[in-house]
Amino acid sequence: MILHPGILALIVGSVLTFAMLLYAAVTGLGILMRWDLQSSSEEQLLMERKTSLISTLINYAFGFQILSLLLFLYTADQLHPQFVGAMCATGTLNANPAGWNVLFLKIILFFASAFWIAVNTLDQRAEDFPLIRPKYTALLFLTPLVGLDLYFQLRYFTGLHPEVITSCCGALFSERGFAIASGLAGLPPRPMMILFYGVLTTNLGITLLCRKTSSGAVRFLLASISVVTFFVGIASIVSFVSIYIYELPSHHCPFDILQQGYAFIGYPIYLTLFGGVFFGTLPGLFYPMKKIATLKELIERSEQRWILLSALLIGSFTALCSWPVVFGHFTLQGYL
Repeated sequence: MILHPGILALIVGSVLTFAMLLYAAVTGLGILMRWDLQSSSEEQLLMERKTSLISTLINYAFGFQILSLLLFLYTADQLHPQFVGAMCATGTLNANPAGWNVLFLKIILFFASAFWIAVNTLDQRAEDFPLIRPKYTALLFLTPLVGLDLYFQLRYFTGLHPEVITSCCGALFSERGFAIASGLAGLPPRPMMILFYGVLTTNLGITLLCRKTSSGAVRFLLASISVVTFFVGIASIVSFVSIYIYELPSHHCPFDILQQGYAFIGYPIYLTLFGGVFFGTLPGLFYPMKKIATLKELIERSEQRWILLSALLIGSFTALCSWPVVFGHFTLQGYL
């Protein structure tokens, strides 16, 4: 099973990524200790050249970390026919509990990697590298996290055995399933629909307000509602969006929607949610950095693109989730 193309791609990619980040972290540690932009020494000039190359290297490494979340989900779904009792990625993940650790770590690394790339992009555009110390400090914390991700992947994939009889979404997302999963599946559809559309409408309203004002409070509010949108969005997918897609009131699995039988609709749903949340948090996270003179104009130009992207992605997420609810033949009238 370890020779599966998806598993090989994930393991080899993660090993290379971790090696690249280890090298970058060692170099970054030297930069943190000896960086002095006021100096014109040969060592400083060498570090300035190195940081450009190292930053590009890290961008590619973190770019892979972003894509690896999708690859991991796709591979887990492709492996499910190998296990008795598995019908989707849920069964594959249940075949070895380490898989859930990989999934949660990859979600964290998705946002952390994307944020590091955003910080690095601004830092490289500024003439005085004002964020060089914060970004390399963050790298020292993210590198062990990538190493932990590699460790759990190795534990997970080497611990998968076809003779294992696993449980799938029908058992996990039920009253007797795992507490969090069963809790999400048990959320009543009508209140969740009200909460879902209320939060998304608020999110889009604040996003539009951000386009019209430069207020820091509004940007912090957008970042906060974006985080809320992420958790409400995931809960809503399990609670009611999934059952409208499956047209089955007892089927709450958030992974089956990734399959070909449902036109792979899960991928655009999750990508628009993750992307919209990420871009929605950036204006609030970067607002304090406007105090840095060389970053102020760069952030003001960039945040308009971030706000627009957040609005487009959250709007697309809303449309994708609403389509089966509004235009589908299935109705939950008897269950609401």
